[in-house]
Amino acid sequence: MMKTAWLFPGQASQKVGMGKDLFENTKIGSEYFDLANEIMNCDIKNIIFNGPDEELKKTQFTQPAIYIVSVIIGEILLEKGLVPHAVAGHSLGEYSALTIAKSLNFNTGLELVKARSQSMANAGKKGDGSMAAIVGLEDKIIFKICNDFEGYKKVVPANYNSPGQVVISGHNEAVEWAMDIAKRKGARMCVKLNVSGAFHSPLMQPAREKLSEVINASSISDAIYPVYTNINATPVIRSADIKSSLIQQLEKPVLWSKTIEAIEKSGINNFYEAGPGNVLKGLNKRINRKLPTISYGTFKELENINV
Repeated sequence: MMKTAWLFPGQASQKVGMGKDLFENTKIGSEYFDLANEIMNCDIKNIIFNGPDEELKKTQFTQPAIYIVSVIIGEILLEKGLVPHAVAGHSLGEYSALTIAKSLNFNTGLELVKARSQSMANAGKKGDGSMAAIVGLEDKIIFKICNDFEGYKKVVPANYNSPGQVVISGHNEAVEWAMDIAKRKGARMCVKLNVSGAFHSPLMQPAREKLSEVINASSISDAIYPVYTNINATPVIRSADIKSSLIQQLEKPVLWSKTIEAIEKSGINNFYEAGPGNVLKGLNKRINRKLPTISYGTFKELENINV
C-alpha cells in the first residue's frame, strides 16, 4: 500500500490571484474566503485575488493568504476521499498541516496565523534583521560560520531546506558578514531574501512572547494524523506538544530536510504538496530525487483527481 504525506508551504509561495479559481468553483472555497474576511477584519480576499503584489508580500497578509488557500486545498483533497498518513508544513505551513489534522479548526487556525504574522511583522520593524539563502555549502560549515560571528549581534541557521541550501537569519551586519565568509569558503550563491525580519532567529523573541499568550489561550486538540514538527523533525499528536512546537518555532530553525527524511524512514513513500506554488516539490527533488511528489495548487489540478 502506498502511504502518502501531505506537505503545506510557507511564506514565499504566494502569488496574486491564487485561490480565485477555488473561490469561484468550490463551496468550501467560497465559504472559507468569505469567513476569512470576517476573521481578518479586512478584505484579505481582494488582496489575494487582485494584489498589488507589494501588498500581498507584507508578512501580515502573506501568511494568512497562504494559510487560507492551503487549507481549502487540503479540505478538498479530504472531500475527494484522500487521507494522509502524516502531515508537515514548512514554517507557517505547520498551521495548515495542523488544521487538516483536526488539531485546529479553520477559525482558530486563521486567528493564530493572524496573531503570528502581526507579531512577526512588528518584531521585524523593531529590529534590524534580515535573512539570506546560502547555496553550495554543507550544513555544518554554515553552522560554524554563524557561530564564529563575534559580538552581541546574532546570525543563525534558520531553514535547513535541503542538502546544500540553508537560509540564515539575524542582524543585518551579522548576516552580511556571514554571507561574505560563505562566499570565501566556496558557496555557489548567497542571496538576501525579500522578507520583513529575521524569522526563526533570536530576534523573534518579542513575537514569541506575544504569540505564546495567544496559543496557550486557544483551543488546540490532539491531531488525528501524525504531524512532523519543524523544531525537531519528529511526529507529534498531543495538543501539549503541538502548542510547545508552535511557540518554539518562531526562534528555532526549520529542519525541513530532516523532516522529509524522517517521514520517508517511517515507511511513507509518496508526497502531496497542498498549497500555492511548488516550492516543496522542488525541495523534495533536492532532498531525494526518487521521492514522488505531486503539487495541488489549482482547481484544475484538484478536478483531475480520480480516487
